[in-house]
Amino acid sequence: MKMTFRWYGENDPVTLQKIRQIPKMSGIVSAIYDVPVGEVWGEDKIQALKEKANQNGLAFEVVESVPVHEDIKLGNQNAKKYIENYCENIRRLGRAGVKVICYNFMPVFDWLRSELERILPDGSNALAYDEKTVLSMNPLTSELSLPGWDESYTKEGLRELLKQYKTVDEEQLWRNLEIFLKAIIPVAEESGISMAIHPDDPPWGIFGLPRVITNEKNLERFLKLVDFKANGLTFCTGSLGASVENDLVAMIHKFGNRIHFAHLRNIKITGERCFEESAHPTECGSLDMYGIVEALQESGFDGYIRPDHGRMIWGETGRYGYGLYDRALGATYLTGLWEGIEKHANK
Repeated sequence: MKMTFRWYGENDPVTLQKIRQIPKMSGIVSAIYDVPVGEVWGEDKIQALKEKANQNGLAFEVVESVPVHEDIKLGNQNAKKYIENYCENIRRLGRAGVKVICYNFMPVFDWLRSELERILPDGSNALAYDEKTVLSMNPLTSELSLPGWDESYTKEGLRELLKQYKTVDEEQLWRNLEIFLKAIIPVAEESGISMAIHPDDPPWGIFGLPRVITNEKNLERFLKLVDFKANGLTFCTGSLGASVENDLVAMIHKFGNRIHFAHLRNIKITGERCFEESAHPTECGSLDMYGIVEALQESGFDGYIRPDHGRMIWGETGRYGYGLYDRALGATYLTGLWEGIEKHANK
């Protein structure tokens, strides 16, 4: 297992110098953030990012993410061009030594929350999701800016994009995903890269848009679309765990040999399709973190892990969900949990 940490580049208030001080931290998870979605990343930019990490004693072997252009998800006339660009990015990242690319296939909106600073009983604050609040929102008129919204969209552009998706149901999205996978997975295999799709967050449809990477049945269908090891999963416990119907331990045992990357975090389910993010330890939320880590070990997982969304604690401010302190606590908790389970199993 290799412990990693998400880093958003030079503008991230959490610096590489701070990340390297977290015990057992092997590398960063990052991306090129100043290139428009769908365009090819410059090899000089990739190399510069790798060198910055290496200079701080950290590896750069996981990219999160190479975003999938909406035209690919829509399957329109521009899809072929953007798929070719995506394949070129895979080749370039492979030459730079990247081993895993995390990506998602969520239409329009990435991970979505209704609150950014819910105050928890201990005085910290965290991201939260309330279904009624989300259902009452209109993405075309709401002034609320949420983390999963692409701020580059104008209201006119967003309106047109949502209009185009009216013709895309779940089955059409599946077909477009299959076309994408059949193009990129052979390139990934040739480049020594494992592709790891991220589950939809939350794992159900929002604003009338289809979402398909949501549950055990759909993960199984996804893996069979292109049944090669390079076509794999980012197992995000917070995303999949938001649905009480998902048995995370059973899913890990079932799909373990296709899990290339794991986002490990806890959430506290507060109602039907309602949850708030919590500290990482099991007793702080609704997920069995011990059972999850144990299942990963039993499945032979030897890939990359990172602590995921953290609370804001000790007065810290910054990028919502991505402060230093709580994620660092999460990393040390997960590292200790991994070591303890491993040693117990080897007795």
